[in-house]
Amino acid sequence: MNWTELLNDEGIRLRLLLVGMLGAFLALTAFFWNVQVVRHPEFQSSQTQQSMRGVRLPGPRGRIWDRRGVLLAGNRPSYGIALYVEELRQPGQASNTVNKVEAVLDTLSRRLGLPRELTRSEIEMHIRKRRPLPLVAWRGIDTRAMARWAEMPEPVPGADIVVEPVREYPEPTLAAHVLGHVGRMDPGPNENYDYYLPDMEGKAGMELSLNSRLSGEAGGRLLQVDASGFTHREQSEKPPRPGEDVVLTLDAAIQRLAEAGLAGERGACVVLDPRNGDVLALASAPGFSVEALRDVARYAALAKDPNRPFVHRAIAGTYPPGSTFKPLVAIAALENGRATADTIFDCPGYYDMGGFKIACWRTSGHGPLMLRTAIEQSCNAYFCALGVQCGYPRIYHMAEAMGFGHATGIELAHEASGLLPDATWKERVHHDGWRVGDTANISIGQGYLLVTPLQMAVFAATIANGGYVYRPRLVAEHAEGDLVNDMRWSPATLEVVRGGMTDVVESPTGTGKRVKLTDVRVAGKTGSAEYGPRDKRRKYAWMITFAPVEAPRYVAVMVIEDAISGGISTAPRLHDVLTGIFALERGLPPPVAPEGGRG
Repeated sequence: MNWTELLNDEGIRLRLLLVGMLGAFLALTAFFWNVQVVRHPEFQSSQTQQSMRGVRLPGPRGRIWDRRGVLLAGNRPSYGIALYVEELRQPGQASNTVNKVEAVLDTLSRRLGLPRELTRSEIEMHIRKRRPLPLVAWRGIDTRAMARWAEMPEPVPGADIVVEPVREYPEPTLAAHVLGHVGRMDPGPNENYDYYLPDMEGKAGMELSLNSRLSGEAGGRLLQVDASGFTHREQSEKPPRPGEDVVLTLDAAIQRLAEAGLAGERGACVVLDPRNGDVLALASAPGFSVEALRDVARYAALAKDPNRPFVHRAIAGTYPPGSTFKPLVAIAALENGRATADTIFDCPGYYDMGGFKIACWRTSGHGPLMLRTAIEQSCNAYFCALGVQCGYPRIYHMAEAMGFGHATGIELAHEASGLLPDATWKERVHHDGWRVGDTANISIGQGYLLVTPLQMAVFAATIANGGYVYRPRLVAEHAEGDLVNDMRWSPATLEVVRGGMTDVVESPTGTGKRVKLTDVRVAGKTGSAEYGPRDKRRKYAWMITFAPVEAPRYVAVMVIEDAISGGISTAPRLHDVLTGIFALERGLPPPVAPEGGRG
């Protein structure tokens, strides 16, 4: 029988078909055995790796306190409503799930009276990239919406209340320049997570400077997801750890006084402890509310404000110091043997430099003066003559040793260095040599010289404490302070300069008599520095003070822009600040200043 006859036989064809089916079954059985038994560990490991997703959990941020335990920055829970997309997924195309999510959002919007915030594209993006995470539909909902949620007759499937930490500043305007603010942190390039809930990260002020200490340690959660990316079960979790709490040297009550003293003005106020450099207040005006930074429209308005409220004038504002610089000229002359307490110069109402005259504020002249009286009267003619007699190199080196021309090193970004010019600088910038007029101008705090209010506070503190230059600090790591320089001024020098500064306030003829307190002796120095076009000259009004004179515990410095003079514009405001400080020290409520401050 040939093959053709065999194949035509129906019985033989049936047997061949059965043999083929049996062979195919045996081959399929061998394949499944290989996959499910022989190679099971390999595929199981691969499947596990592909289905595990790491979720980063933020660590709670540390709190910021003032020196007396007043909370300056903390955290509060913010309630929102989130959708769990995995519970809302629909069969078929992904768009079906998107449609379901939108329907739930619309239902919640009607029931809770909340306008819908999420767009369809945002929902699609979330489903593609963050499916294991809740989709937050509303953040920071109010109590009315919470009540409506609680009163809903039946729950909405796939929706729930979520709680997120929000940085809170109990007094949003208090020390806003110092504290700064936070924002959402972007994940680093080496973050070993598939999804993350972002941390709060310092963006400015002490929030930025202390970010490494305030930041918590992130935790993590491992989720097993199915082939569509939806959560199957939670495998493990490492809880996050909170950041470190930090105590600042600031005194919230004194900070309030400093800010109130600047009410209605542009300027700055600094209060230091001269014994160790602790910053008790660091105020800048105009200020702003940290809450405004969370609102786009309010932030834009502040950014365009011509008064520049975001500028921290206390550390970044640079001004000619005017007559508040005169005590340094006196110290330089006394310490270098170029003058004594009995050195006399005559003031006819101006200083004559041979054809060019620098006017004294008393145009009729002071007549012959000795050094202590010249400080009390803030005589321009006297200090121009004294500065020229001392010589600018001696003044320059004394000022540099005091820290002028350099940042103080306070724990804040964007601190200005000011400007302490010399002949080399003038030649480089102005292509001109140093002249006697430059020395005379700087001797009365004018000319090219620029300082910050904080630098002037450090200078006043050095006179108050006997010649020790401390780095101003906002975080006290030890009680002694951070000593930068010991000026080693003689007792005779300090007696003359301190005596003159005491007379500025305590003498009936002193230029700073409006600072005088009833029961505490105060030393100080007023100053006015002109700026602007010659036909529209305006003034910065300064005053530096320390008290009590016998054992100084406080240094208070203030500058006001576009003012009359230090004695008229600034002294009454510093009087209010110092009065409040000593009232607080006695446990009394500080007096309330008139609306808009004094002046």
